[in-house]
Amino acid sequence: MTTPNEIAIVTPSPSPSPPPTEPPEPEFADAVWMAVGDVMMHTPQLPGAYDKKTNRYNFNPFFKAVKPILEQGDWVIANLETPIAGVEFGYKGYPQFNAPVELGEALKNAGFNLITNANNHSLDQGESGILRTLENLKKLGLPSKGTAASQEEADKLVLSEKNGIVMGLLAYTYGTNGIPVPEGKPYLISLIDEQKIKADIAELREAGADFITVSLHFGTEYQTAPNDEQKRLARALIAAGADIVAGSHPHVVQPYEVVEATEENGHLRKGLIIYSMGNFISNQRGETKDYGVIFKVNVRKNITDGTIDLTEIESIPTWVHRYKPDHAFRYRILPIEETITAASDTLLTQADYDMLQKNYDMLRNRLDSMKKTE
Repeated sequence: MTTPNEIAIVTPSPSPSPPPTEPPEPEFADAVWMAVGDVMMHTPQLPGAYDKKTNRYNFNPFFKAVKPILEQGDWVIANLETPIAGVEFGYKGYPQFNAPVELGEALKNAGFNLITNANNHSLDQGESGILRTLENLKKLGLPSKGTAASQEEADKLVLSEKNGIVMGLLAYTYGTNGIPVPEGKPYLISLIDEQKIKADIAELREAGADFITVSLHFGTEYQTAPNDEQKRLARALIAAGADIVAGSHPHVVQPYEVVEATEENGHLRKGLIIYSMGNFISNQRGETKDYGVIFKVNVRKNITDGTIDLTEIESIPTWVHRYKPDHAFRYRILPIEETITAASDTLLTQADYDMLQKNYDMLRNRLDSMKKTE
């Protein structure tokens, strides 16, 4: 008992410690990246697509069978290996291409929403052909990378956001078939320069790209495996910050591989290298030149820490079916596995199916032959 002048000191009992909080579950965003190989227009592809009544070309049938696949993509990229400068330049096939603008319309209708056009045929119709092609792509609302009408346009970053994920796009070619780039106008076409590409990758990162696609027109024509320089350069670009290297030019399918790169913060990042996606559409035949591949990649972003992961990589081999119902050839791009499984295409013979099965197995083996990094 205390007297009136005494103060009772009461020591409070300690509060129970709050239970340890669990780290928040990470949030993810997903989007689908898709790309195909070379889109070409040889002379035999034109007559069967011409409609005399409308005096226009219709190339939509080329892509009808693969359109449902392409529509699954958020970013859907085609390598346009021909100018589409229009009728004034005259329609020409190999060696100096020029295709109708309707080819661009058909690409857009098929689901493509990004075009790369740095390749050895970019300058086939000279500077004016590049400028007209770019005008036509802009009219169609198809953003492109690889050629430019000015230095300002060449310096402009291509950033495309889908589902909260921002992709940066770059495109370069090894050369222009000996056609000189006009003096004082290096901006017209992006040529492969390793240090420049690495600087461009860094600039895209700085501008907010979550992941980066580098389209490279490189390698040896008709060679079914990448050469040493392809492998060295592609791997160096992944190490420098690229996430996907999408190759074209050999006109045949080459393998792909997944490599790892360690970020400065220690995060281990996966990079996809596709050495060549073959011919998506062309008149080239034989020795697998009439085959291509659609790549479909699920890109996942960890919203919590900003990291990117390529969670699913699917390669879908395709075949250009050429047939002649009348005076002119017709062309269709067929997804091989789906076509074989359905076994209901009335335009195909049993011999066609047997050939498709044999070549599908061969392409599958070729594509997967570098799955483990050397």
